[in-house]
Amino acid sequence: MSYRIVVDRNKCQGIGACLGTAPDVFELDSEGKAVIINPDGSDDDTILAAAEACPLEAITIYDEQGERIFP
Repeated sequence: MSYRIVVDRNKCQGIGACLGTAPDVFELDSEGKAVIINPDGSDDDTILAAAEACPLEAITIYDEQGERIFP
């Protein structure tokens, strides 16, 4: 399965929990906000864990059918 990852830049405060979990998928941009650098950089379980690690729920994960997986 391949997830679609969406970062809500209004919610993101650059805490970096997603980077700690999936550094090949996320990085912080010049504004200190998380951005997706490689949506295929980790397996689905790791990407989901990165989204779950965000204390602000700024990352939304959708499955291939467009159904929201998290949050």
